Amino acid sequence: MGQPDQQTPSFGDVHSATLLLRELIDVTDDFERSLGDELGVNSTDLTAMQHLISAGPLSPSELADRLTLSSAAVTTVIDRLEALGHAARTPHPSDRRGVLVVATSASVRRALGRILPMVGQIDETIRSFSADEQQVITAYLSRVVETYRTHVGAAQPERPWRTSAGSSAGRGTGTGTGTGTGTEPDAS
Repeated sequence: MGQPDQQTPSFGDVHSATLLLRELIDVTDDFERSLGDELGVNSTDLTAMQHLISAGPLSPSELADRLTLSSAAVTTVIDRLEALGHAARTPHPSDRRGVLVVATSASVRRALGRILPMVGQIDETIRSFSADEQQVITAYLSRVVETYRTHVGAAQPERPWRTSAGSSAGRGTGTGTGTGTGTEPDAS
């Protein structure tokens, strides 16, 4: 019986910027885990909170659509968020039988207290480059996003709530960290 191959795969002669993108994805995952740990939530619940914070009150079915969960599963998510004080169910203002799920103000302050300083530093970083350099960086990142979308293919869910950040397709990455931890509507 042979030993498993422990060798790290080689990506060939790739540009250092390409390797840094992989590192950015990894450190973003680390940040999300850290934020989830601080808030006492799992990754699904953190994603739900991101939607509630960025979009405001959502019906359970709207939240289920955004999370691609069944109504039973999203009920469990909402129950957990309520038990931890991160969200509350409130009566729907125009549908007396409906409810909305709202992020609590304390939870919003706590999450944004971690997210906004990082987003601000990231924004300061891009602004430290000349206008021409900013255009090149933005063009590069836009192409990277489109490359990812191409490789996601048909499995890519529609996200009508996503705001445009100048993407040629009109589907930008929002204003957050670009991977769902920011204040953008997309948190997937």
